[in-house]
Amino acid sequence: MFGALGGAMTSAMIYLGDRLGLYHALAGAGPLSSEELASRTGLHERWVREWLHQQGAAGVLAHRGAGRFELPAEGVMVLANEAHPANGVGFFSQLPQMLALAEQLPASFRSGVGLPYDALGPEGARGIERGLAPWFRALLVPFALPRVPGAVERLREGALVADVGCGAGVALLEMAKAFPESHFHGYDISQHALARAEANRKEAGIANARFHDALVDPLPDDGRFAFVTTFDCLHDMTDPAGMTRAIRKALRDDGTWFIADIKAQPSFEENVAKNPMAAMMYGTSVLTCMSSALSEAGGAGLGTLGLHAELARAMTRDAGFSQFEPLDLGHPVNAFYVVRP
Repeated sequence: MFGALGGAMTSAMIYLGDRLGLYHALAGAGPLSSEELASRTGLHERWVREWLHQQGAAGVLAHRGAGRFELPAEGVMVLANEAHPANGVGFFSQLPQMLALAEQLPASFRSGVGLPYDALGPEGARGIERGLAPWFRALLVPFALPRVPGAVERLREGALVADVGCGAGVALLEMAKAFPESHFHGYDISQHALARAEANRKEAGIANARFHDALVDPLPDDGRFAFVTTFDCLHDMTDPAGMTRAIRKALRDDGTWFIADIKAQPSFEENVAKNPMAAMMYGTSVLTCMSSALSEAGGAGLGTLGLHAELARAMTRDAGFSQFEPLDLGHPVNAFYVVRP
């Protein structure tokens, strides 16, 4: 129990290290003393010293003796270099907003109705973006899409594409940059995420992408899209089966749906046996994923580990799809599926 509490304290220190630029100052600098790190960051030495001691005790930083600490090369990838696909520090940036939801969740436990992702506020949307972005920026276009049969060829020729649950638009904008002949449409219901998506689009100067508030401008049902993607969002939806049917109506008869979602098993026992992060994921589910999936009365409430392959296959079959193929991309957290009518 107290080990879990220690992990919470370390997580809070990682949040501070990221926010204050301490990891960036440590990256590639070799062993530094608290005085040197404080000087590099403009922070108070005594506070920096205590933070270094905690990070050293937790094993995040390496203690090199004489009060000097170093961020190892692996730590630079995970904590400082947001261009690296292994970078995960963004997930910690939404920690205050996520834990603050615990104050509201007793009411959800009593009523059964959860909170939408916008309950995390603008910083929550930014944290989700930062957590998911490194993999999509580094590997979606050069690594993942070439393994979806026919996808790259179709996107090069020019196709109409929808990213459902697009969030801040990172994946969609990466595809739009790579395939200028195609046109990309992102759909989401989070106002904070959509605001970030449009800001990201303008900053990148991308003209072949648009974002839509799905509450007022939903996915069309006229079979216009040749390629549809859903990345890490189906399990968060109040009606994933209904969305699956909507995607079938939006997709051409010769189209492709590319799904990425959390790698899950059909039972609690299998999740615990096969997933070393199961406890963290079930906790994340209560705070965000399942809460979002129950944010409307009658929501499906799948939760973080609720969309296993058998359920995804059944939902797509019931929606009118005939092909469902798992795609092994070696991702430690996500499962991938290629679905066709």
